[in-house]
Order: sequence, then structure tokens, then C-alpha cells
Amino acid sequence: MQTSKDSQNQTPQVDTEHKVNTENGRSQASLASTSLTIDRLIDAQVAFMQEWLRKQAEPLSMEAWQWFGEQPLNKYVSRDHLKHLVNDWLLNQPISDVVRTDIRDILHTVIYHPVNDNVPLSELVDDTQVETLANYVGSHEQQRNVLIHTLVGNETFADLLTQTLYHAINDFMETTLDKAGGVGKLMKLGRSSFEKATNRNLDEKLQAYLHRNIKDLARRAETNAQEHLSNEEVARLLVTGWARIKEQPVSHLQTYLRNDPDNSSIRHIEASIQQSYNRLRMSPYLHSLVAASIDTWYGNHQADTMATIAASLHIDEQAMTQFSTALFPIVQDMLDSSWFTAHIREMLQAFYNQPAIKESLITNSE
Repeated sequence: MQTSKDSQNQTPQVDTEHKVNTENGRSQASLASTSLTIDRLIDAQVAFMQEWLRKQAEPLSMEAWQWFGEQPLNKYVSRDHLKHLVNDWLLNQPISDVVRTDIRDILHTVIYHPVNDNVPLSELVDDTQVETLANYVGSHEQQRNVLIHTLVGNETFADLLTQTLYHAINDFMETTLDKAGGVGKLMKLGRSSFEKATNRNLDEKLQAYLHRNIKDLARRAETNAQEHLSNEEVARLLVTGWARIKEQPVSHLQTYLRNDPDNSSIRHIEASIQQSYNRLRMSPYLHSLVAASIDTWYGNHQADTMATIAASLHIDEQAMTQFSTALFPIVQDMLDSSWFTAHIREMLQAFYNQPAIKESLITNSE
């Protein structure tokens, strides 16, 4: 039989269980309330951050540029970084087919643009530039003589000179004999007798003679060229030649190009550029020069600030302001985009899901 004392002992137990259940219920209710509060808080914060960034985008970008401009180059970029950038991003990669097509299309547009019909060559090259170049070339006598010697003294020029002299002499003889009447007939008879006596064709004899003596003739031609093409004469010829063509339209250059679909000069030019680039970019020679050039440039500027380097490229705060203004529409669209909103929300949710933050919110809500 249950005593009065037992009854008294059981009553607190019931009260304790009820209290625990009540507290659990309150805790769950508080947690649910806190979750709703966090969701609303996150929504408000996302909206606030987007609006704040919209208003602060311009001053923030300029402050970021000012901070970046104060940093020295060698704090973030080493010479090895630059070498890897040039080698891996530029030299180790061939020109893509898309870029090659763009090069061809742009060259075609520029070369065959209608404006070239109304623009003289003198608008592209100033007379003083031609005179400076002509005087420079004419003032280097040793190089000029080497050039003449190379042109006149090679075998191709010797063969060309042989054929030219032979045809000139032969044409002179034929023309003279035809007009000489009886004397011409006598000379032809003498020529025939000579060929029968020597079993040699006079033409072959003449060519053999010219070939034997061509070196001496080439030396004479070289001497004559050097005497007649003095430094002043070379300069004068260049200036005179420029004066003859400078008023021609730029489109005149098109006469030296083919625009046929199956035989396009532009396609040949682009292919030549591609071939030369592919050969050079894999050359240890070019890699050595690139490395040496980067070492020289980096040695000159490693202690400069980013702003100093940018200023050498005419990039200053005014240019950055214009650049930032041009980018504002992109920034505004980015801030309003779903992916940016989702990333902000995910970041805030991760913040509020921290146990310490969640416990603090629950405590404050009770």
C-alpha cells in the first residue's frame, strides 16, 4: 500500500519531467524562432550588402587602385614570374586558328579599305623622315661598298651580266649587219668562214669569252658602281625616288598584291608570319634574348611602385577613373546576379551556423 511518504517522493519526479519537457519545448521553439530570425537577418544583410556595394563601387575601386599603386613591383612579381609568363603563355603557344583568321581579315580590311584611294603615301611618311633615312644610308660608306660588292660580285649577278652583254652585242651586230648592205653581207660571210674554220659557233665563242672575263668585268662594274654611287648620290637617289611616288594613293600598294581567293597575298603574308613565329618561339636563341631582356627590364624597375610602372604606359588615376566608369555597368549587373547573391547568402549562413553564434542568438532570444 502506497504510503504518504512515497506519494510525496513521486510528486517531484513528475514535476521534474514536466519541467524538462517544457524546457525542451521552449528550446525547440526558441531554436525555430532563432532560425526564422537568422533567415530574415540574412535576407536583410544580403540586400544591404548589395546596395552598399553599388554605392561604394566607384570609391572602392579607386582606393584599391591607390593602394595597389603604392606597392613595389618586387613585393608580388619576381623576374622568374615574368619569364614563366612570357614562356608559358606566349612563346610555348602557337598562334590559334581564330587569331590567324582575325589577322588575315584585319589585314584585308586595312589594305583594301576605300579610304586608301584618297590618302597619299606622303601622309604616312614625312619627307623629313625619308631625308633622314637617305642621309643615314648615304653616310655609311663602308656598308654601302659591302652592299655593292655583295650584289655585283655574286655568281647570279655574273651570269646575269654575261647574258646581258651577250644579247646587247648580238643585237648590235645583227642590227648593224642588216643595215650595212654589201658590207654586212661580207661580214656575215666572214662570220661563216670563221665558224667553219674553228668548228665553233661565234655565239658560243662570244659567250665563252665573256664567261672567262666576267670576273674582271664584274670588278670593273663594282668599281664603276662605287664611283658613280657615292654617298651623296645614294642619298639623292632615295630622295628622288620618294618624290616620284609620294603623291600616289596608298591603294597603289595593292598593285603588288594578289587578291584572288586561291592565291591571296594576304594569306601568304599571314602564313609567313605564322611560320616565322613558330620557328622563332621554339628557338633557344629567342628564349635567351627574352630572358636577358626581362633581366634588364626587371633590374631597372624592380624597386618601382606599380603606379610608376603604370604611368610609363600612360595609365594614371584619370585613366583608371575612365576605366572604372566603363566597367560600372558590368559591376552593377554582377551585384544583382543570382550567383553573387547565392554566394553572399552561403557565406552568411556559414557564419550564423557556427555553434557559438547560434548559442548566443538562442540565449539572447530567451
